[in-house]
Amino acid sequence: MLGVALGIGVLLALLGRTATEHCVAPQDMVSQLLQRLEGSVNLEEAANPSVLLAMNLAGGDSDGATHKWLLQEIKEEAVRRAPKDMTSGQVALHVLALLSSCQDPRSVHALEQTLDLIRVLQQKTDEEMAKLETEGIPKTTLYSVGLDTLALCLAEAGGAQGPSVALAKQVLSPESHLSTDTRAMVALALACVYNYVELQDVQHLLREALWTVSNSFLDEQEMGNGLIGNIYSMGLALQALEATGKFYAPRKWDCAQAFSVVYAHDYQHPMAIAHVLPALVGRSYLDAAGLDCAATKDTSPSRWLPLSPLLGTQGVPRAPIQVYYSITNMLQGKHFQYSTSVTVPSGSTLLQVMEVAAEENPEIFSFQTEQTSWGPYVTSIHGLAGSADDRTYWQFLSAGNALDKGVGTYKPHDGEHIQAVFSTY
Repeated sequence: MLGVALGIGVLLALLGRTATEHCVAPQDMVSQLLQRLEGSVNLEEAANPSVLLAMNLAGGDSDGATHKWLLQEIKEEAVRRAPKDMTSGQVALHVLALLSSCQDPRSVHALEQTLDLIRVLQQKTDEEMAKLETEGIPKTTLYSVGLDTLALCLAEAGGAQGPSVALAKQVLSPESHLSTDTRAMVALALACVYNYVELQDVQHLLREALWTVSNSFLDEQEMGNGLIGNIYSMGLALQALEATGKFYAPRKWDCAQAFSVVYAHDYQHPMAIAHVLPALVGRSYLDAAGLDCAATKDTSPSRWLPLSPLLGTQGVPRAPIQVYYSITNMLQGKHFQYSTSVTVPSGSTLLQVMEVAAEENPEIFSFQTEQTSWGPYVTSIHGLAGSADDRTYWQFLSAGNALDKGVGTYKPHDGEHIQAVFSTY
């Protein structure tokens, strides 16, 4: 968390800016977040394109070993997996990461092969749209379709207008209840397409959708004392507000208030950092295709100082705590409800709580996870797996409220009751 003196100084500086200037975070904070993001890279895990994209947008060292490893691994992963088992959104993120590295996604060279990643993205986007048009839902999620549309637009591929119209209609539909992240990603995509659209009726539709999203974010910020959605959706929401200023003008964005919320949080998760970091330097994913990759970079991690109290540090597990944990399925097949209590060191994550429960009673509390860019995702508990076809998943609650962190980062407190409930979306 920022010190009092630094916090006051930063906020006064931000408040003194004119409405046309960008809010930007102090350079030492940006540098430390960049350092933390680079430090999250694990050479034994798949490279995360969101990390490379954020590093490029925030001015990371493009000549550093980590940057070069990420870029090469992302190329190889694209060639190896994109045509087969990547979702459209994963392909889109790889496209954005390559564009931000001044690489041509139409000609990706790796593993002695060359792949046109834009052609793959267009095919997968077409599949998303076909299902959206016939069934009312995309093959994956509207968030992914937003990513797809943004990547196609920035690559000037020509296939972005159709999806943008569908996304705008989703935003404007009274039946739609889109998450903050989804609305932000859609806004970024529509803002890009708006700059290229020639048909006046399409332009009007996109403008109306962008006005709706951007003003809803400003309303949420006013009501939430700076918070939009939750702390983990702030990054994309700030990017969207940064990119859509002309659509909510003449209304003004109090970016100082929003940034103060970000400054007060200790961002640890790589994906959360990857989303918020571009906004802290006055950029968004819309800037991915316009970076000067030959520019001199002065923020090499090798020259950064160790982490200071500005961003806090992870707490050390101490005394044992007791956590109550229950699993419930009242939705599918044979219904069940089981509860237990486990003892873990304070500071333990929910994943560790689940592991102890499964170790103590594997027949009841066994579970499976898969690794995602946001960390471990619980795919099944007690042999019951979520399904994209059925739109089912395991939702985690505390006191009836959905957790705002994943199982790998959420840390229960002593006496807390965590519920895993098989749910639909």
